[in-house]
Amino acid sequence: MKRIILSLSFLMSLSFIYAQTDKKEEQVYNPHQLFTQNFNPPPGTETRSVKGVPGHAYWQNSASYLIHATLNEKDTSITGDVTITYTNNSPDELDYLWLQVEQNLFNPSSRSKATAIDPDDDYSIPGGGYQIGDVIVNYHGKAYQVNPIITDTRMQVRLNTPLQAKGDQVTITIKYHFPIPLDGAGRFGRQYTKDGVIYQIAQWYPRMSVYDDQRGWNVLPYMNLGEFYCEYGDYEYYVTVPSSMIVYGSGDLQNPKEVLTEEEIQRLATASNSDKTMTIIGAGDIAKRASRKGELTWHFSMKNTRDVAWAAGNALIWDAAKINLPSGRKAMAMSCYPIESMGDSAWGRSTEYLKASIEIYSKYFYEYPWNNAISSAGITAGMEYPGIIFDEYTEKTGRLWFLIAHEIGHDWYPMIVGSNERRYMWLDEGINTYVNYIATDLFNHGEYVNDPSYFDKTFFASRDYLQFMNYKDPLMTISDAMDESQHYQFYGKTAYGLNLLRTVVVGKERFDYAFRKYTEAWAFKHPTPYDFFNCINNAAGEDLNWFWKEWFFTTWKLDQSIQSVHYTSDGTAITLESKGKMILPVILKIVLANGKSDTIQLPVEIWLHGNTWTYTYPSSEKPVKIILDPENKLPDMDRKNNEWKK
Repeated sequence: MKRIILSLSFLMSLSFIYAQTDKKEEQVYNPHQLFTQNFNPPPGTETRSVKGVPGHAYWQNSASYLIHATLNEKDTSITGDVTITYTNNSPDELDYLWLQVEQNLFNPSSRSKATAIDPDDDYSIPGGGYQIGDVIVNYHGKAYQVNPIITDTRMQVRLNTPLQAKGDQVTITIKYHFPIPLDGAGRFGRQYTKDGVIYQIAQWYPRMSVYDDQRGWNVLPYMNLGEFYCEYGDYEYYVTVPSSMIVYGSGDLQNPKEVLTEEEIQRLATASNSDKTMTIIGAGDIAKRASRKGELTWHFSMKNTRDVAWAAGNALIWDAAKINLPSGRKAMAMSCYPIESMGDSAWGRSTEYLKASIEIYSKYFYEYPWNNAISSAGITAGMEYPGIIFDEYTEKTGRLWFLIAHEIGHDWYPMIVGSNERRYMWLDEGINTYVNYIATDLFNHGEYVNDPSYFDKTFFASRDYLQFMNYKDPLMTISDAMDESQHYQFYGKTAYGLNLLRTVVVGKERFDYAFRKYTEAWAFKHPTPYDFFNCINNAAGEDLNWFWKEWFFTTWKLDQSIQSVHYTSDGTAITLESKGKMILPVILKIVLANGKSDTIQLPVEIWLHGNTWTYTYPSSEKPVKIILDPENKLPDMDRKNNEWKK
């Protein structure tokens, strides 16, 4: 009895110690408890089907824009006004609206500056950010002025009369001004070249925040790493610049005769029918425009898009070529770059790269919906907007190919498939990186497949996974909470994981079909990660929730090993062990004494009952060597235990 009492006393002591330890751990701040959501698949709703596609009552609001802006070279600033027509298709009455005023990132009092870990992350400039002028609301023909509430990169407009549900509209007109940063947080800015300034202009007008069926108003501040979440609508915009400049804008130029010469118009017409790159403005043509005086206004239009951006300069080479789309429709690929970027190993191939990327993505994922695409060289290392991408003007060869393929790939993810980049960075950066490698395989007979100048095909093998599999933050960490030194795992770990599904877990035919069904279902809509998971599960016919949980919600590691090998009357019994918390299928290469070999893949279900499994290889011929994952397809963290020899 005394012994039992002592045991109970010991257990009670242990319980007390563990309770105190747990209590102590609960008091220690862990950002993942706040900024990384747990794996919790939601049930289907009227707006989002359990099949991973929009439900029968899916809705989303829309925002269309009329913008007038002037580039002031004297003080390198933008002055403009925007009229937003906002349609409330939700079932909710809205008595206030939220807008994004992202130029306030550059204000010295911004949250971005306050939270910058690295001094290089401080993008604030004296006087930076928006100066907001009059804000006028027009509701059912009655106009009134409001005093907006501005908090960091968000602006609230409180309505005198609530905007009604299911189709009611309101217009908001805002006057604004802001200085153009030299480096707009790596997303736009000014590049000074020997022949003139290149302006790459984005986030250049106040725009609507998204109100959706998941969170209502999405009001996470813009802090740089987490990018954008925007509504779709139609755009008309007018940009006034010095007459010496060409403006390269998202969408279709509406007044070419007012801003281009007859020769330039004719060359564009020729290029629109050419698969080879044609020159619109060459090095010898630049001086002709430099002598122009005064200003010109360029008018562009773009339908069903979530944003627009533009570039301008008076000393840029301009070339173009035809894009051939699967439906038979034609579009135009164009590039603009300074003389310093010329050359067949550099930007002289930019239009070729752009054209090929769009044709590949259109064939395999979803047809490019707009009429033009532009690759602009300048200060920006790499950034995407609908119909236009900004890239580093010094890039060459394989790096330039991958940069262009990556940035224009974003016109699919998230410009066509409109995910929330501010919250789920992997859902656009990672998915896009995955399709970039498919494009690299297909471009020009694999010209850059093994080019070490950027990422090469071994990215999907052993070269890089040890790095991103050791990162401390799960992929489902909110974008700006990710350790900035490790945020590239949003790209790499996601792409690597999707490639594992395609080549090992599911198979190419089924996974490719499911991936395309996801893209088609959510084109011009707002998917969540669970919509992606559910759509792949259903269309591929595979319950992959085990994979989604371990790959996106944890930092678990894979370590498969050969525990033992025994010969039996039934064959060779191979006992396998999964030593890490992550599980994946097993790939076994069995080498026989007669020199022949056999490769066996065992499904992930072998781990249903525990972390060991014995597989009996049914052959009287005895193996002399057994290798786990012989082609290094899996992210095994310890390969020393992957081989057995007789």
